[in-house]
Amino acid sequence: MSVTQSAVERVRVSAEPDWYESAGISLGIRVGNLVFTSGQAPIDARGATVGAGDFEAQARQALANLSTVLTNAGSSLADTVKATVFVTDITHQDVFAKLRAEHFAAEPHLAESFVEVSSLADPEWMIEIEAIGLIR
Repeated sequence: MSVTQSAVERVRVSAEPDWYESAGISLGIRVGNLVFTSGQAPIDARGATVGAGDFEAQARQALANLSTVLTNAGSSLADTVKATVFVTDITHQDVFAKLRAEHFAAEPHLAESFVEVSSLADPEWMIEIEAIGLIR
């Protein structure tokens, strides 16, 4: 038995400005009809933290960044098939559930992992979101 592997190009997804370029990280990678994002943090285009101490404001910013990356790759929040949400306080799950209903497709339900971590890359960050999106 032999397996033939076709070459699938990996394409870097970026934005202008690219808030992760200085860290040597791609905002996302497009492979075939999927896009895999890096964890999107609650930062503005200059890399400054948005909403220090305010979970909902930080979550909205992280979702806006995620939306930008997905859109730049040819996908969208509505075409997200899997998300991993990292939070520093699991009690914010209800707030995120409200935001999930606002931002992602209602059906089929999003495949999601909601994980509490002891810290994120910046001590002010309360949330980081990574996702896999379908490119139609």
